Amino acid sequence: MLLGVQIIGVLFGLFMLYYSFLHYKRKEFRGAEFFLWACLWVLFMGVALFPEILDPLTRSLKFARTMDLFIVIGFIFLITLTIRNYIETRKLRMKMETMVREDAMKHAK
Repeated sequence: MLLGVQIIGVLFGLFMLYYSFLHYKRKEFRGAEFFLWACLWVLFMGVALFPEILDPLTRSLKFARTMDLFIVIGFIFLITLTIRNYIETRKLRMKMETMVREDAMKHAK
């Protein structure tokens, strides 16, 4: 019997798979990127339908519940994305400052 959370997880996975496909069709993803995202969403749906697959991993890492494992993985993922976004924003800011300086020097003459 499927639980409500499992149904929501599968629907979310299907939506994200479709969303990834749209980006691939718009040529915003290359084939390898789409394949990676498609595998990720299929894996997500598999775990949503059969969460007991992760029980050996949960036990070996000494987590009380599988949900605790997901929360830790989520925090790691969010922290990684935050740092990556900060670094990319910093690079763009530095490039922009350089371009503005060069443009100002050209027009100052």
